[in-house]
This record gives sequence, C-alpha cells and structure tokens, in this order.
Amino acid sequence: MPGPHPAVAATRVAVRRVLSETPAPRRVLVAVSGGADSVALAAAVAFECDPRRPSAVTVGEALAGAVVVDHGLQPDSAQVAARAAATCRDLGLPTEVVRVAVPGVGGGGPEARAREARYAALERARRAAGADLVLLGHTRDDQAEQVLLGLARGSGARSLAGMPPARGPLRRPFLTLPRATTRAACEAAGLSPWDDPHNEDPRYLRVRARRLLAEAERGLPGVSAALARSADLLRDDADALDALADRILDRIGESPCPVSLVADKPVAVRRRVWRGLALRVGVCASELRATHLAAIDALATDWHGQGPVDLPGGAQARREDGPPGIRIGYFSTPRVR
Repeated sequence: MPGPHPAVAATRVAVRRVLSETPAPRRVLVAVSGGADSVALAAAVAFECDPRRPSAVTVGEALAGAVVVDHGLQPDSAQVAARAAATCRDLGLPTEVVRVAVPGVGGGGPEARAREARYAALERARRAAGADLVLLGHTRDDQAEQVLLGLARGSGARSLAGMPPARGPLRRPFLTLPRATTRAACEAAGLSPWDDPHNEDPRYLRVRARRLLAEAERGLPGVSAALARSADLLRDDADALDALADRILDRIGESPCPVSLVADKPVAVRRRVWRGLALRVGVCASELRATHLAAIDALATDWHGQGPVDLPGGAQARREDGPPGIRIGYFSTPRVR
C-alpha cells in the first residue's frame, strides 16, 4: 500500500517531533487562520492525534483542538473564520472561533496590533481549554521574511534570530519546512485553504519582504533557506547575551539602572539592558530601534550633559544623579539638572 504524499508525510513528521518532546498527557490547540500553512498543520495534528490509529500520539482526554481567531479586519472575515472552523471540524478537531477587536491606534502599526491581539486571544483560549501547547503554522519562508525585516530595521542579533521554534507554550513545527510543502500537503489531502488578499497588498511590510525574497531566489537560489539557517545560529548567541542582561535587570528591579553596574559590561549586554527597561514600561518592541538604544547607552557611557532620549510612545530615558543612573519611563514634566 503506497504511503502518504511526501509533503503530507513531512508535515506529520514535524508535528510528531514536537508532540514527542512534550511529556504525556498532552493537550494541544492548533491556531488556524484558514491559510495553507495552518490548515496543513491542523490536518497533520488531526492525523497524529487520531485515537483510532494504533500509533497515534496520546494527548489526553481532549486530544487536540483548534482555535480560529477572527480579527474582523476584512468585510468577509466572519465567513472566512467559519469556513476555517468547518475544515478543522471535518478533520475531527473540536474548534472554537474567537473574535478579537484590533485597536485602531497604538504602537507598531496595524500588523503589530493585530499580532498582539491574536496572541492574547490564543493564550486565553489555551488557558480556557487547559491546553499545554499552542501550535502555530509559521514556515521557513516566514522565518526568512522575519530575518529580512530585522535586517531592514537594523535592530540587532535578536531580530535577526527570527522566530524561535518554542517559546513558553507556543510551538512552531513547520519552521524547517518551505511554504511550498504546506501548499502541496493541502492539495494532496484535498483541502482548499483560503488565500488572504492581505498577502498581496504591498502596503504591508511583510508583503514587500516576501516579494523581495521571491526576486532574490531567482538570482540567488536557496537564499530563504540560508536566512533561516542564519537565524538558528544567531539565536544561540542572542540567548546567551539575553541571559547576561536578564541578570542585571533582575538586580535593578524597579530602580534606575546604576551606571556603575553596567559601565564595564560589553555594549551588546548594555543595549539589552536598555531594551529590557524600555519594554518594562510599555515601549513597543517593534518600534524600538538600534539608534534609540545607542542614544540611551551614550547617557551611561558618553555623558556630556545631553538631554533625555525620546522613545516611541512618549517614553523617555534620562540620566539621574546620586549616584548616576539611567531611568526609563513616562515623565509629566522635564527634569531640570
């Protein structure tokens, strides 16, 4: 008897690997948008967790389920969500549709606000379901686009490290698979995913990055895979530097960062401290640039009386007296030195 299509097999193996790394019993949710990546993921999870298969992965009483987030950003979003939910239910996955309101204003632009609303909704759904993991359908192409966007922002090694395969309860089984594999898997399984028109709208940065990568692939075949591999290598370095910065942040608490505490540290560590302090007070991560961090660093290491550093969203970084320290926050009145 012939085996599954190679693309289908690849998606199943990727899911099986993630599930096998989690102690039993496992309860998992699949985040489904209706696109090819998430639909292929839902199909693979449904197969791997099917209790009728003797070799199925046991994931607890609830087995596996799916959650469809409707952002309400397009006129037919409710119909798209309902179609995605129906596909998941046909695959045998109990499915919930969650509608979220994306703020019309705020840091990071509409893409960042939609992403934040989506992840918040997924975490609420995970807690409500008592699930251990939420599986996301990001592919190797998504990783390459993320790295390219990091290069464009000039945001440093952490941005170039891309998306991690695991963070907290989130798992990305498909980060080593190209997008073509998920599309082929859907086609082989007779599934009809939804093509988001936003994926063709050049107003969005990710769409422009995707087109640029497609053009680069024609001249430099394999560039997307190379960018994804580079992200894997940089992630280990970034994790080590983050750990050093986190130790300093733990010592600081809510107080200003003493200049003496960081003066002898490598600049890569200091910049992570400034970034951590900025994020603590609510500065939008996607709007924080290397130029901001360099200016904050100069308050500590190249002080010659310069004024506060303005940060996205109205926050500021200031050097304070007695003993010298750096404080990041929202100040109603200027500090007079």
